[in-house]
Amino acid sequence: MNAIVAVCQDWGIGYQGQLLIHNKADMHSFVEHTTGGTVIMGRTTLEGFPGKRPLKNRRNIVLTRSPDYAVEGAEVVHSVDEALAAVAGDDPDHVWVIGGESVYRQLLPHCERAIVTKNDCLRPADAFFPNLDEDAGWHVASVEPGGQTKTGISFSFVTYERN
Repeated sequence: MNAIVAVCQDWGIGYQGQLLIHNKADMHSFVEHTTGGTVIMGRTTLEGFPGKRPLKNRRNIVLTRSPDYAVEGAEVVHSVDEALAAVAGDDPDHVWVIGGESVYRQLLPHCERAIVTKNDCLRPADAFFPNLDEDAGWHVASVEPGGQTKTGISFSFVTYERN
């Protein structure tokens, strides 16, 4: 299983339910990696999508504590064990944890790879991804320069692998 995320310099990923950086190249990378696979997300992440609809051309799994939650086009699970059981038959290279913070924290221990778009900026944040640079269990496998956003923010694509 993999994680995919965009972070700022302090590993911030969101503020009040919104992404911190709008980056077309990051979105393109996200689509390229996840299309045709399975994505696991929290309810708040799903509800942040346009129309609060599951992502097209992917198997969508929503992890939530809400026992009555249901959404057309997605499977709903209520625990990490249920999420792991749901993807047990999937190719782990095509299973993607896509947020938010609590889902990343719960499922990152089960991931072997993390693709991190690192944005060279700081923004107010109330949600964070674990800092893999400070985690001895992970190492940088590759770094690809990404360029700059329309607003001039430099970014790169960093792939981390579990040691």
